[in-house]
Amino acid sequence: MHTRFRTVAAALVLVGAVGCGNSGPGDSDELDMGIAVANISLNFAHEMVLGAESAAEHAGDVDFKAVGPPNTDGPAEVQLFQNLTTRAKDGIVLENLDPPIFTRPAARAVDQGIPIVALDTSPTDGSKVTFYVGNDNYALGELMAKEALKRLGAEPEGEIVIGVPNPGTPVLDNRAQGIADTFAKEAPEVKVLGPFQTYSDPGQNHSSWSAQVSAHPDALAFLGVGDADSYNLAKIKKSRKGTWLTAGFDVDPKTLDAVKDGSNFVTIDPQHFLKGYLSTAMLIEAVRENDRKLPDGWFLSPGGVVDSTNIDEIITRQKSAEAAYEYYKPVIEELLGDQEAQLRPLKDAR
Repeated sequence: MHTRFRTVAAALVLVGAVGCGNSGPGDSDELDMGIAVANISLNFAHEMVLGAESAAEHAGDVDFKAVGPPNTDGPAEVQLFQNLTTRAKDGIVLENLDPPIFTRPAARAVDQGIPIVALDTSPTDGSKVTFYVGNDNYALGELMAKEALKRLGAEPEGEIVIGVPNPGTPVLDNRAQGIADTFAKEAPEVKVLGPFQTYSDPGQNHSSWSAQVSAHPDALAFLGVGDADSYNLAKIKKSRKGTWLTAGFDVDPKTLDAVKDGSNFVTIDPQHFLKGYLSTAMLIEAVRENDRKLPDGWFLSPGGVVDSTNIDEIITRQKSAEAAYEYYKPVIEELLGDQEAQLRPLKDAR
């Protein structure tokens, strides 16, 4: 799973189609489906695509295509999504970091009869998308804060700095709010600064965090809620020989290295491969077995902590899509076997 996407253009990138099963393109039982993601250069989207492709392959007879821009670029992703609707007539999984600009394009796709599953970012009112697969991101933020508090000792005092790559993205804002609220409740003598914008581009992200570390050299912790936050904070900590706590989200190989060597005390794993698999598997099931009718609501997908106790297991999981599937297989079977247990009202998604 360390293999990156293949780019075929400098501005917009189209990941090659994955043909699954033995049926040819002209066969009536083959489905044309796809996934659109916000940024194919970052690990979180790579994981979701691998999970989605794995589900399509296991289902069989699905011609599956993944699309996304090489950098976080909402308008570019909108264009790619719209292009995808011309060929993925049987269903699309849509992940994005700028929900408002997808409201009309998603609604048009639904009006065309294309089933749409929102992945990782809940759909906006007006999008006509009524099924969402995602984490409880507020709870994941709480989890990060509690892990930090375990390491700060009793009644800590001082400052912590929170960073958000794309302010205004509900997934990320909810994580940051979970962190801030937990510190306010459990460590009232800790002053929470931010969240500051840290950008999803790795270079901009590194510069932003470098500025925050320089501005707050005595902070207790620097906590990011995105992909690049994790490995850039570790890099800065090592270069400056910092003693503050650093952590972020996701399981980029550089992030796992940072947990392994102790630079970051944890990373919070939203288990993106699992979400990609679940969303695609349920999309295929709805089309084949339920007359294209998706469930309504928020399908809650779990997340977890990666720390020194399980880092080796997670590194092994990340070696390939096959290894990831074997790791998640019991969870996949449990969650898909009782889907009602995971459904929440869409309005409660956070």
